[in-house]
Amino acid sequence: MISRRHFIAAAAAAAVLPTLPAQAQGFQVAPKFAPQSVNFLANYAPGQILIVPKAHFLYYITAPGQALRYGVGVGKAGLEFTGTATISVKKEWPTWRPTNEMIEREPQSYSKFKDNDYVQPGGPGNPLGARALYLFQNGRDTYFRIHGTTAPETIGRSVSNGCIRMLNEHVTDLYERIPIGTTVTVL
Repeated sequence: MISRRHFIAAAAAAAVLPTLPAQAQGFQVAPKFAPQSVNFLANYAPGQILIVPKAHFLYYITAPGQALRYGVGVGKAGLEFTGTATISVKKEWPTWRPTNEMIEREPQSYSKFKDNDYVQPGGPGNPLGARALYLFQNGRDTYFRIHGTTAPETIGRSVSNGCIRMLNEHVTDLYERIPIGTTVTVL
């Protein structure tokens, strides 16, 4: 029989689990997707972000010929963002609502959002994760984001509805490094 003390301790541990880093939950990102300093093409200016979806990498240019590389998850075929954008909004623990196109494509996944204005609050269970960087073009929201994820196993895969996913601890690190106005190029 389980004691009251054991039950309370187990419940407290379970409540904390969603906020632990992915590695602490038993998931290990492949070493190549861990953040690391790399040599990079000198034709990108420090402070810019370059995303190479086919390789599943995001590069934050730190100095001429140098970058900090992160592993990412990217959009499924036909849903990916390409081009140049500007980070015009940054949010910690952002709220989320799927786009109407997402609800239409996958009604079984997004049924709680159909025919209402429900917005999922920010927090550990929110699909945007710990941080979100909002991509704008010509002052207009593209509805594409660089954000954290509740599915760390998707890093290195093409499975999203178009956004760039990062491990929560990685997107938090990037979030702290970049200002509003950062240029993002997705090849």
